Amino acid sequence: MAACRERPVRRLLSLLVATVMVAVAACSAPGGSGATPDHESSVAAGLEKGAIRVGMLPIVDAAYLQRAQVAGYFAAEGLTVELVTIQGGAAAVPQLVTGELDMTFTNNVSLLLAQFQKTGDFRFIDGGYQAGKDTFLVMADPGSAIRSPRDLAGKRVAVNTFKNIAELTARSALEVSGVASDSVTFVSIPFPDMAAALRNRQVDAAVMVEPYITDAARSLGAINVLDTASGPTEGIAIGGVGTTASFVRDNPRTVAAFRSAVARAQAEMSDRSVVERTLPTYTRITPDIAPLISLGTWPAALDPVRLQRDADLMRRFGMLTDLDVGPMILPPS
Repeated sequence: MAACRERPVRRLLSLLVATVMVAVAACSAPGGSGATPDHESSVAAGLEKGAIRVGMLPIVDAAYLQRAQVAGYFAAEGLTVELVTIQGGAAAVPQLVTGELDMTFTNNVSLLLAQFQKTGDFRFIDGGYQAGKDTFLVMADPGSAIRSPRDLAGKRVAVNTFKNIAELTARSALEVSGVASDSVTFVSIPFPDMAAALRNRQVDAAVMVEPYITDAARSLGAINVLDTASGPTEGIAIGGVGTTASFVRDNPRTVAAFRSAVARAQAEMSDRSVVERTLPTYTRITPDIAPLISLGTWPAALDPVRLQRDADLMRRFGMLTDLDVGPMILPPS
């Protein structure tokens, strides 16, 4: 009787052992879960570096990076990409030099300035983002007396970091509007904190981008005082992914894989519905608000003429003397 009771137990134990052995074998065999698909793909593709850290801003401009992540385009190229939140391109550039970041989304001005100052030797590796109507706005609290660009003279205006595309386009737009840009005091405040800074009167106005423009308008009633991407700065090249020349040299297949994944995502950005689905996955914008966001464009390649326009504008406002941007643009792979 006891033997009869033991047989089912033995069978159960045998089954359990067999199951474990199958699982272990599956984990150690090609195609099993022990070596992740990303690792296997990176090895198969011969990537020099299968896992990379990329600086990221929770703004509309960088939507294509988030799309490449959530759609699995990076993984399909054998890449494991960690998107690391940064305050701005100016703050992230030193992290490229130290290797803390392998690549970063950055505004063009910060990378151009770093190149001019010989902080390092840098390369732009994708088409990036171009401004559109109402995508770069100086916003003010509705309770303030600021209603026009001329009201900004002598005021404190927030930018996410100093000497970047936000400050440069603001200076240009102010001058066009008859306001001396030196009469404005720029204050560094991260994009997510700008609405609160307006509400608390920490600043009088703020240079905002989407989705913070729409968020501030809805939550605070913030008003548009000046479109800084208009007139001479209309359609200006805003930013994209940059890295060091040494990273490109040492990791050509990794860079090519990254560019391939990003190109797939950028091509989809012309479909507004894709952008709207992507925004809620990495910003505070909800699906019902996403259709209200103003969008720029995501070109397939960075236009050297447009990028040189950024450098020329920087020269006009004393940020640099002279810089040929051509060598900074990575040729098509």
